[in-house]
Amino acid sequence: MTKKPFVVAIVGPTAVGKTALSIELAKACNGEIINGDSMQIYRGLTIGTAKITTEEMEGVPHHLIDIKEPSDTFSVAEYQRLVREKIEEIAMRGCVPIIVGGTGLYIQSVLYDFRFTEELKTDSNFLKELEQLSSEDLYKRLKELDPIAASEIHPNNVQRIMRAIERVELSGKRKNEIEQNQGNEKIYPHYIIGLSIDRALLYERINKRVDIMMDKGLLEEVKGLHKNGIRNVQSIQAIGYKEIYEYLDGKITLEEAIDHLKQNSRRYAKRQLTYFRNKMEIHWYNPFTDSERIIKEIQAILQENE
Repeated sequence: MTKKPFVVAIVGPTAVGKTALSIELAKACNGEIINGDSMQIYRGLTIGTAKITTEEMEGVPHHLIDIKEPSDTFSVAEYQRLVREKIEEIAMRGCVPIIVGGTGLYIQSVLYDFRFTEELKTDSNFLKELEQLSSEDLYKRLKELDPIAASEIHPNNVQRIMRAIERVELSGKRKNEIEQNQGNEKIYPHYIIGLSIDRALLYERINKRVDIMMDKGLLEEVKGLHKNGIRNVQSIQAIGYKEIYEYLDGKITLEEAIDHLKQNSRRYAKRQLTYFRNKMEIHWYNPFTDSERIIKEIQAILQENE
């Protein structure tokens, strides 16, 4: 039986310092970094997703950044497939795969035995029937079939709504029924580094990050998407984009949009921490005081797993 590659992951809430640590670790361990953020896969969503710059990469190879257009859809199943391919490629080069990001389900789906309903055969006639319905009727139908799944999908995300309806109709099971018996078996040997800092400091860093994003041109970036007619798609539901869209659509002031962006980012960070603490076996560290210890521990673990 072929030995599976050992995978390192760095997770944690937004603005906690994952990027800086990932570069330090990759350089110390001959690592290559795989994006673990669901929105950094989109081209044109750069400032609002705090996407790493070429200079910040310091020569460390990065994968699965800027691979989709803003109008494209992207699923956890596709992410799982692409990352598992990258893990094998990186290991074949004798390097260490390091997944870095804050999208918990995406990272969990790679490391554990998640199976998705994208594997179900589609029924073209059924899809044609759904396509005749308005977005409002589709969402109403999903709420009747699977209220939990509906609560996790934006009402304008027609593709995801249709897929969720299809899942229930073809499998006869709701989302939570499909997922409750999977995700427990490890697919790769791995070590997950979780980064956490004092909540007040984290919120201060989040607020400061938003101010920096605005200074760097977030408004202009979102204006470009808005001007190009990017609407009602998955990408612009991201925090940092949906708030500015509300301003550009005349629903709120720019000041309100910035306040909402800060507030939503803080709430998202709280949700991220809750997810990571409940869903995966994670080893927690402070990124500002433990970086040297992290590197030494990972180097020792990698040696043991050679």
